[in-house]
Amino acid sequence: MTARMLMGIALATSTANWAADFHPLDVKTGEWEATMTVETNGPPPVPPEALARMTPQQRAALEERTRPLAGRTTVRKTCISQEKLDKPILWGQDDKACTYSLVTSTGHAQEIHVECAREKMKSAGTVRVEAQDSENVKGTVHMTVTQSDQTSEINSSFTAKRVAAACTAKR
Repeated sequence: MTARMLMGIALATSTANWAADFHPLDVKTGEWEATMTVETNGPPPVPPEALARMTPQQRAALEERTRPLAGRTTVRKTCISQEKLDKPILWGQDDKACTYSLVTSTGHAQEIHVECAREKMKSAGTVRVEAQDSENVKGTVHMTVTQSDQTSEINSSFTAKRVAAACTAKR
């Protein structure tokens, strides 16, 4: 799972299995900037048939790109509208391969269980988001990714801050 895919999970909003006791995070709408640090351990799951089709050079390039991440940081802006706040917030785009279940929800914190299934790869984990105040949040994402007999752990943390009342980001 790439940092971009993980950012998508950590920054998503979805209409999934949300409990009746949902409470929106008490944060302001507008443009937000999120900074995420991602760390992995274990080999990234790659289908054996995909590896078999690669040239030695392609395999070497893949191994370089997918070696365990050690504190890779990404920064991304996203627009948080009232519509997004009215659902449990995962901060970004919806991933149709995943299901999301609300574990806990208050105006200050949300915990969401995530399960994803793609062809021969499965992942599961937890997203936690905590509003520090109305313009700052922090959170964590912990995922386990399994394919065949390979398992990888992905742990990330993020902070997000409101940078403008109006959105310029397209996301």
